[in-house]
Order: sequence, then C-alpha cells, then structure tokens
Amino acid sequence: HYSELYKPITMMLHKAACGRSASPSQLRALLHKSIQANKSTLFLTTTKAFSSIPGWATFDPALLGKNSTPHYVQNLVSGSWQEKDAISKTISIPDPIDKSSFPICTVPDTQVSDLTPFIESMKKVPKSGLHNPLKNVERYLYLGEVTRRAGEELSRSDVSEFFAQSIMKCSPKSHAQALGEVKVTAAFLKNFGGDNVRFLARSFGVPGDHLGQESVGYRWPFGPVAIIAPFNFPLEIPVLQLMGALFMGNKPVLKPAEKVALVMEQFLHLLHYCGMDKEDVDLLNCQGPVAQELILNSPIKLTQFTGSSRVGELLSEKTGGKVKLEDAGFDWKILGPDVSDVEYVAWQCDQDAYASSGQKCSAQSMLFMHENWDDVGLLSTLKENASQRSLDNLTVGPVLTHTTKDILDHTNKLLEIPGSKLLFGGKELEKHNIPDVYGAVEPTAVFVPLDEMLKEENFETCAKELFAPFQVVTKYNDANMCLVLEACERMSHHLTAAVVSNDAKFLHSILANTVNGTTYAGKRARTTGAPQNHWFGPAGDPRGAGIGTPEAIKLVWSCHREIITDNLVPDEWEKPAAT
Repeated sequence: HYSELYKPITMMLHKAACGRSASPSQLRALLHKSIQANKSTLFLTTTKAFSSIPGWATFDPALLGKNSTPHYVQNLVSGSWQEKDAISKTISIPDPIDKSSFPICTVPDTQVSDLTPFIESMKKVPKSGLHNPLKNVERYLYLGEVTRRAGEELSRSDVSEFFAQSIMKCSPKSHAQALGEVKVTAAFLKNFGGDNVRFLARSFGVPGDHLGQESVGYRWPFGPVAIIAPFNFPLEIPVLQLMGALFMGNKPVLKPAEKVALVMEQFLHLLHYCGMDKEDVDLLNCQGPVAQELILNSPIKLTQFTGSSRVGELLSEKTGGKVKLEDAGFDWKILGPDVSDVEYVAWQCDQDAYASSGQKCSAQSMLFMHENWDDVGLLSTLKENASQRSLDNLTVGPVLTHTTKDILDHTNKLLEIPGSKLLFGGKELEKHNIPDVYGAVEPTAVFVPLDEMLKEENFETCAKELFAPFQVVTKYNDANMCLVLEACERMSHHLTAAVVSNDAKFLHSILANTVNGTTYAGKRARTTGAPQNHWFGPAGDPRGAGIGTPEAIKLVWSCHREIITDNLVPDEWEKPAAT
C-alpha cells in the first residue's frame, strides 16, 4: 500500500537526482495531494516515519492491540507468503496485559487439509540436503554473508528496539530481559558470519591400511527438518536453532508458538532483506496436532523441539525417536555452607526464580539452602527483593501457560505437606487486567522440609515444573547433605543447575555426582542464562539438543558420514585364494 502511495513521489525524486524535471513545488503538491487522498493512513504513516520502524517490517509494535483490524501473521511456503484467504481459519491472540484491548494479532489456524503445499515443499528437499561438503558448497559462503548482514542489522538500535518491543507485546517481560534476548541473538549471528559457517562442516581424515586408502569423516545434513519453538524466548531460541539448521545444509519448516508467531515472521522479513532466499525456510502457523501431521506425513528426517517434556515425549514416540529435545527442566540451585556476598546471592536467586515471571526453561525451581544461610536472614532478603517486582515495569507479568487458579491450586497442594509454609506470595496480582486464560500471581516461594519432600507421596508434587514465578525452598545441613544429592538424582530432567560455593571440596562433591547439562559453579553461579558463548542444553538424554555453539549446531543439525577412498591397485597385485 505504501509503495503504491509514494511511487509517484519516488519517481520524481529519482528524476531530480538524475538532473531531470521535478521541481520542489511539484513534489510538495504531489505529497499534499497524496496525504489528502489518504488521510485515514496518515497516523500510521507518520508513526512509521518518526518511530524508526525498519523498512522491511510489516507492523509497528506500538500499534499492536490498538487497532480493530489486528496484524495478520502470514505463513511462508516454497518462497511465497500466503495471503489471508489461503487459510480459512484464524486464531485471535489476546493482548496478554489488557483483556479489554483489541487482539495483538491473528494467526493462521492452518488445518490438516491446508498442509499440501508444506508437504510438497519438504518433498522437494533431497536427503543430502540443500548443500553439503561435496555439493553446492557456495551456499556455505552465501549463508555466512546473510548471517553477517543479519547480525549487523539486528545490532542497529532501531531494529533492536523494534524486536524488544515486539517481544514485550506478545510475551511480556521487562525491557531489560527483552532487549537482552535481542542482543544475544545478534551476538550469535555475528559469531557465525563469514567463514564460520563453513568451518562448522570441517571434516577430518585418517590414513588407511595401504597406499591409496584414506577415510574422511564429514558432517552431513538430514535434508528436510522441522523446528517447533516455544513462546518464552520468541526470538532467541527459534533463531539460533533455525540458523544452525540452515548452516548444516538442511531446509527447515519452523512452527513457532502461536502466541508469539509475529516475532519470527518479522525476523524472516529481516533475513530476506539481508539476502536470504525465501525458499530456504518455510513458516507454518498451526496448532500442535497439525504440526504432528506434517511431521508424520512428509519426509521430515528430524524434529527439534523446545518445550514441555510431555509434548517432547509424545513427539519422540510418534516419530520413532527422530527428535532432538530441549525440553522442560526442573532446575535446582544449591547454596553451599560457605556464606558470603549475601546481597549478591539473594539478588541472583531472585533473578533466577522470577525474571520473565519464571517463564524460562532454566528458571530456578528448587532452592537447597544450607542452614548457615538461614542464620544470616537470606529468606527475608529474598522476600524483600520479590516485593519490588511490579506489573508496571513487567518485572512480573502474565503467565502464558497456566491460569491463576492452576498456580494457586499447586501452591495450596504443597502447603498440605507437613511442615511446609508459605514464605511469600501465593496471591493473585492486584489491579491487573490480564486475560483470564493466563495467570497473574505474585512471585511465590513455598518452604518444604527436605525429609518430607523426599517421601514418595510428596516428591512428584514438589518436583513439578511450574512455568510461573514460583519456587520450592528447602534447607539442609552437613549431616544430611546426602539427601540433597538423592533429590537431584530422582529428578527426571537435567537442564540447568547452580552450585553457589567457593569451597573446592564441596563443589567437587556436587559436580561429580550430578548430571545437569548446563551447570554454573562458584559464588556467582546462576541457573538462568543462555548466552551465545557457551553450550546450553540438557544432559543425561541421548535425544538432548544443545543451542548456540558450534558443538551444539553440529550435534543437533548434522550426522556423521564416513567416505573411504581406496583407488590404487598395486602393480604387483595377484589374485588371492577365495575366503
């Protein structure tokens, strides 16, 4: 619409720049005429002009939830954005902060009957991928350049702010948390710009048994693959996995969470602006069962899933194990016996448990506190820190996967355990207008005695992951440290963990007897943090998916292929007896 509106002006400017006819008075007259003819679009036009919305973007985050005709998130398949009438059903995404507002967007509710173009797109992808170390090798360079440009584009202040505001609109978190997600994503892209894409496909050779024989190991793509991304990091998680899939030679179909799909729609526009072929990635907006139908009825070789352990296990069963999972983590933190830097440790505990309203797969779910920390008033400091969080600045906000009733029911169930007590929270947020389908609770902590927690009838309840501003706290001493290790051993998922201690012997004891894939150790240890500079992913599961590093990308998005060359027959060779 805008390109049509201003096409005559653009043409006159071009003529003026080339020294041909187009006087300033003509330009002013044409601009005035266009504005008068399109007064209804003037507000949006001036907003785009003065709020520095990137030229490739298709909405202004400030207007999401303000218009009776919300932004429509499109599907992308085989290089074409599907028009709205291509999919008959839509899902309306409510404003997660204000249920009285207009929806922030509508998303295609793609049905099984609509999947044919996506199935055909996946069928076009060979098993050997779009590129590999022996085919279309120029694509390594092409993707390196696209990634370099994307890193630069995402680092621009206006683009960073565009994505931060978009994230805050659909998955409310503080500005610092949203902008931090954008910065990590930009740093990742910069890390893999240029030659670093082809370095991921570095092979190795081993001398053979005789002259002319050599074996070479290659990293080989899977070809057609799928990515199912979560809501809590609408940009970082899908981008890091998407780019890793592309780097290794695969063609991915990306299914984002419906609530936050608008973020990745815009990132694909950014990639296209930076030179990526529109046919390299398909974007499918649908509900889970429809995505499952695509995976099972197309030649998709691998599905990378980030989300709940229940859905991860279902996908694993349905696909015969052809999955890589970065699923739910019930993440623990152990405070060792050496007490120091109490204010810092309390601040980090608050950040780990309650930043982004606890909606991180790495959020601190259980705190094992040595009794020495109780003696210095750690719990009262935790309570004070939690009380500073506010809906006004989104340091606490809506919970998108649990209702308020769900969270408070779980709290009350824990309080039925003998010796348990509410440390703080346990109440609905005051003066909010969050939609009823979401949760709205104060940061909450429930204390449960360690011996009661370990009882068979209680442990599953205590170790239930609740994607909310919620944690279980318990206490131990030197004599029952073995019970802490027993609790860690009994937990079913092993994503992140933290051991807060500078006592070398204590650290070694914990680290040697636990398994969490991303474990922080030392006085500044945290559970949250998925930056681009280290592996982030679970351990203890052969299906585990990492993210962010060369090792993670190669593990998740490629397999090993060995090619043995044997091409020199000795001149003196004689036919041996059959064996």
